[in-house]
Amino acid sequence: MTTWSQLRKERLDLPAAHAGYERARRSFEIGSRVRELRTERGLTQAQLAARVGTSQSALARLEAGGVEPRISTLEAIGNALGVKLIVDLVESKLAG
Repeated sequence: MTTWSQLRKERLDLPAAHAGYERARRSFEIGSRVRELRTERGLTQAQLAARVGTSQSALARLEAGGVEPRISTLEAIGNALGVKLIVDLVESKLAG
């Protein structure tokens, strides 16, 4: 009989699971950074959402890491927060 931990390890070793994990991690990190910048500026989610032209609930989902934001959305958020969005491509440990 297979244990949950064995099954979990097998599934997490699959390339699709690894890719999904990386997308979720990236979304979480972006959301955390948006929340950090928003709170540093003393803005509520509703205030930032109004500046961006979106809803408070959409911004809340982004901050929670529940969505993979588009670059245009991040640019609008950056403009509203007075920061510059920088997108970069760097070498991957998997490249080779």
